[in-house]
Amino acid sequence: MGVIPSLLILGLLALVAAALAKKRPLPSRQGREQRWASVFLAAATLLQAVHFAEELVLDFHVQFPAVFGLTPIPVLIFILFNLGCLFLWTYSVYAIRRADNIALAAAWFLALAGILNGLAHPVLAVVSDTYFPGLLSSIPLAAVCCGLSISLIKATKPRSPNLIL
Repeated sequence: MGVIPSLLILGLLALVAAALAKKRPLPSRQGREQRWASVFLAAATLLQAVHFAEELVLDFHVQFPAVFGLTPIPVLIFILFNLGCLFLWTYSVYAIRRADNIALAAAWFLALAGILNGLAHPVLAVVSDTYFPGLLSSIPLAAVCCGLSISLIKATKPRSPNLIL
């Protein structure tokens, strides 16, 4: 049951990321903005790997569900999920240059999740009244993910002129 809060949060982020990728596709012709998006995506992926390592070593998979009074996330599920995401984002660094909109959705997911991490980890540290696993690496990750978000906005074009983004 400890996996439920993570599934809800990440599921919602995945839906938003898919909607952004659908509403703001990459142009078929590669431009400077797509190259910058792939650079920011590579940096964010590297920082997410560091963030995952910090969370794993300091038992995030135990402490996060405990905030909600739930049992730990099985460590194998935590590891496999994170490694799967890191693999997808690594692939996406190259695929985004080829206007792959699945890679674009993955990039949006990392951008949104990284920003949310930068907000949530300090709050979790205050709520738990102690250092919360992932706090240190969440701040630079969030900063790079803000840059990734901006680069994705610049690299994509809205399908409709009525869209806000």
